[in-house]
Amino acid sequence: MDARTGRFVVMGVSGVGKTRTGTLLAEAVGGHFVEGDDLHPPENRAKMAAGTPLTDQDRWPWLDRVGGTLAEGEPPVVGACSALRRSYRDRLRRWVPDLVFVHLVGDRTLIHERLLARKGHFMPPALLDSQFGTLEPLRPEERGLEVPVDGPAPDVVADLLRRLERL
Repeated sequence: MDARTGRFVVMGVSGVGKTRTGTLLAEAVGGHFVEGDDLHPPENRAKMAAGTPLTDQDRWPWLDRVGGTLAEGEPPVVGACSALRRSYRDRLRRWVPDLVFVHLVGDRTLIHERLLARKGHFMPPALLDSQFGTLEPLRPEERGLEVPVDGPAPDVVADLLRRLERL
């Protein structure tokens, strides 16, 4: 696939590197980056900051905002959004039927260390287990791929671009 004409969601649990990877991918393909966290309403941010996982009712309006934003403008567009469940990805595909999901995967210990090192983010490390519990990996019929995050972000993006060429 030609990444310069696509619309992508970089997905995964909190702390896996969605924002960094998505930003670098958007730069590499000359596209626009959408930070899904910026589209959360204040109530969602407050819940997560308090250590309370979001419900699906909390997520639906947010996912619609993310999907609508990804559908705007000319591709390439790269968004960062957890998209942990198939139903959430289906909701995003309502807005962008040909959306490609890039599932960043990493060991729980690595991700937890990243969360502990992160400063000033509303998502506390205490919610990591709930995120892994909610996560439904991509299914074969979903358009997307898994990319390991055990290296530096530029290497992850280089690997991602090679994999996209084969998609």
